[in-house]
Amino acid sequence: MSNARPTQLPGDKVKKAIICLSELIEQYPDKTRKELLNQVEIKFDLSPLECEFLNKHFAGTSESK
Repeated sequence: MSNARPTQLPGDKVKKAIICLSELIEQYPDKTRKELLNQVEIKFDLSPLECEFLNKHFAGTSESK
């Protein structure tokens, strides 16, 4: 049974969360990224380490246009 593939590869949840976050940012420009990040973290049941990664890389403001 060592040839069996896992149903979800490591990092898949984070990839899906990033895609979802990107879509939410476009759909709800009036909400803060922090609000949207919290929503995505709960939706995808991310670990504390995964949440820390997203917050570190995506919690910045989008005001720098």
